[in-house]
Amino acid sequence: MLSSLMFNGVEILIVGIILVLLFNYIGAFSFNKFISDNKLLFGKLKEEDYDFYVNSKYGEKADVTEMYNKRVKTAIISFVIAFGVLLTSVSSINIAIKLVIAFGFAYLMFKDGYNKVKKYYKVHLHEINLKLPYYLKSLEILIQHYTVPVAITRSLEEAPEMFKPGLRELISSIDAGDSSIEPYMAFARRYPVRDSMRMMRLLYRLSLGSQERKQEQLITFSRTISSLQAKSRDIKYKERLDKMEKKTMTMLMATGAGVMAIILFSLLQMFGSV
Repeated sequence: MLSSLMFNGVEILIVGIILVLLFNYIGAFSFNKFISDNKLLFGKLKEEDYDFYVNSKYGEKADVTEMYNKRVKTAIISFVIAFGVLLTSVSSINIAIKLVIAFGFAYLMFKDGYNKVKKYYKVHLHEINLKLPYYLKSLEILIQHYTVPVAITRSLEEAPEMFKPGLRELISSIDAGDSSIEPYMAFARRYPVRDSMRMMRLLYRLSLGSQERKQEQLITFSRTISSLQAKSRDIKYKERLDKMEKKTMTMLMATGAGVMAIILFSLLQMFGSV
């Protein structure tokens, strides 16, 4: 009797899942509205650095809220589908364990969107590292004619897209009256690449220097940037060499394998004719 009731309950649940998916498809029920109505609850699951990683990959024009809602929607649908599949195809485990498995699968699907943008940032951290010296060089040219805050503001339009969010925060903090080193350090922490902390400290000291010392400090700043650019060029050159070496090795291995295959085929034919 109990097993019969449980079976009927499972059937009702399966029908319910199918109906939810059907109603969402025809518009009678909306996952998007459900997520919007419970945004405070789902917002607590959002990673602190998710916005930064999304902006790093897609730029400031990306709709972070919409992308996050898609992650939540994917997780809910994944849970519904996984739980439905477990109910219909696996009878050896109880419903509680099936719920745990379905939640686990939904969580993995939810974190997948975060892990992808985070992985992108880590992969492109190297690119950021190579581009920073060239941005600083363009900034150095502007500093020769303007004060550091004005130069930073004027550099924004031509700056690489990846630096614009950090630059806007830096400019906003300076405009708000923060004359401490913190806005500069915040930019360096946002882009934790080689020598970013040291360069932002130099930039801050340059912003404080008197007009008499500006030229001397600018020379120090310029020399440091030139050194970073030289390192960047060396890294690019080494990467090109490594890439060429890999291609050469691949070609040699393919050629060697082809020669060995021809020799082996010839030997087989020779012994076969004997």
